[in-house]
Amino acid sequence: MRVLVTGAAGFIGYHLCKRLLKDGLQVAGIDSLNEYYDVRIKHARLEQLQANSAFSFEKLNLTCQKSTTELFEQEFDAVVHLAAQAGVRHSLEHPRDYIDANVLGFMNVLEGCRHSQVGHLIYASSSSVYGASTELPFTENGNTDHPISLYAATKKANELMAHSYSHLYQLPTTGLRFFTVYGPWGRPDMALYIFAKAISEGKPIRLFNSGNMRRSFTYVEDVVEPIVRLLSRRPTGDSTWNSAKPTSATSNSPYRLLNIGGGDVVELKQFVELIELNLGKQAVKELLPMQPGDIPETSVDTSILRQTTDFSPQVSIEEGVRRFCEWFVSYHAA
Repeated sequence: MRVLVTGAAGFIGYHLCKRLLKDGLQVAGIDSLNEYYDVRIKHARLEQLQANSAFSFEKLNLTCQKSTTELFEQEFDAVVHLAAQAGVRHSLEHPRDYIDANVLGFMNVLEGCRHSQVGHLIYASSSSVYGASTELPFTENGNTDHPISLYAATKKANELMAHSYSHLYQLPTTGLRFFTVYGPWGRPDMALYIFAKAISEGKPIRLFNSGNMRRSFTYVEDVVEPIVRLLSRRPTGDSTWNSAKPTSATSNSPYRLLNIGGGDVVELKQFVELIELNLGKQAVKELLPMQPGDIPETSVDTSILRQTTDFSPQVSIEEGVRRFCEWFVSYHAA
């Protein structure tokens, strides 16, 4: 099996490629290596992947139609599309980055999959699509019509675009709504990394909503495992789907949406306490009000994912933060 992973130098992409290579698959990775965050960590991830001869890499920006078309002249059994412009807060000031990377880039991937008859497209959506919804826990068939950031709006657009291609061209697509993924080699712009760095340096950390935010954190291995299982489990269309009473997570086309999230919902203040414990240092806390685009709480229902993949999250928040802090200290020491 040969798999294309976009965003291969990214956090989840790196861990997925590593696992696929371990399983003996051929992996083609692409990444634009943009400078949204420190590119050195992207190169460090790539260096590890390129030590395996079954991994090939090409620096490529998916917004370029010509380059993407040429990429799909190769044959891929499956595509895992993780490349995107990430970050809710960045979207408040740089909205065009999200239209280019997340809408135009995804369009080019869909066209590539269509014309090269890829067997299964798995792509990253986000828990952000639940936006202003207050119906907890979030379920795949819940309302996602009110995104509260442009980032979330582009991810919702991806889901709709994927469905149109599943319907028109019978392209099997699976959208994954990730819930706050964390772990070793994590992104420097995410809360865990920012907090750990500030605490290590004795600098204050900013806790929005006075630290009363609640999140369903997901350890990165608990994201990779279901993706691997889903590769060979293509959606075929739901024969019981009723257009008179439609559900949004499936249809009669080969299309589905799945939540991927951890177990317990954790308050941000507790999350910080775990970092303090593992780093052996107290945080200097700056309590701030809610910030535009943020969701006060995320809680996830993953029952459909369990039914589809026979998998449930394995890593507790205590163990996950411990592993991250261990890596963080080692990485920065090196």
